[in-house]
Amino acid sequence: MADNIQRLLTIMAQLRDKETGCPWDLKQNYASIVPYTLEEAYEVADAIAREDFTELKDELGDLLFQVVFYAQITKEEGRFEFDDCVAAICDKLERRHPHVFANQTLADSDAVLKNWEALKSTERKQVGQHSVLDNIPQAMPALSRANKLQKRCATVGFDWPTVEGCWLKVKEEIAEVEATSPASPELAEELGDLMFALVNVVRKHKLDPEAVLRAANNKYEQRFRAVEQAITAQKGSLAQATLDEMEASWQQVKQQLKQK
Repeated sequence: MADNIQRLLTIMAQLRDKETGCPWDLKQNYASIVPYTLEEAYEVADAIAREDFTELKDELGDLLFQVVFYAQITKEEGRFEFDDCVAAICDKLERRHPHVFANQTLADSDAVLKNWEALKSTERKQVGQHSVLDNIPQAMPALSRANKLQKRCATVGFDWPTVEGCWLKVKEEIAEVEATSPASPELAEELGDLMFALVNVVRKHKLDPEAVLRAANNKYEQRFRAVEQAITAQKGSLAQATLDEMEASWQQVKQQLKQK
């Protein structure tokens, strides 16, 4: 394994060689690589969702390459190297798992998570981050960040005791949306409040809002593709169908897929 890691680091260095390297790789910087990093992370998630483990191997390699790319740039700038990244995560894992690498005893996974958050809080304070909400990336997908904000606040007791309280908040936000004029500039804010409140419901059920919405997207896509195929077979194209015909086809497809 060490040989292959060194091989990858050598390949990366060659790609960034100022004399013989690749013009595209030489042109990149931290910011320009970020979109590729995010894309590769999503491709890893997609391969896992499809349980395509052959593809997962390749996608994990692509994601690892992103880490190596950043580390090569930092090495060129004299900041740190890939090995420093590996050492940092090793230190962090040992530090945050005292029940494995030290003498601390934690009863179950809930206790582990509570201790993990306490350790993270201490680490944030050591670098001058004193707010409970410090170090939650602005660039996170909005649903994930909403979930993270709510979970972080819950660690200090700022949370609905039960999911029923979350549902009451959702209903309150729905009423505020309905009371807002469609032409009002406040509509977007009210809709945002409603979405944020609904994330609370999902979180209380110990579900991940990104995963929940991703599954809903996939279900919608599957149903619409089936509608598209059915109507195209009958009429030649969706443009030839009325909304009522598409709705009827949708309900038929919905029942068919439920029966499978």
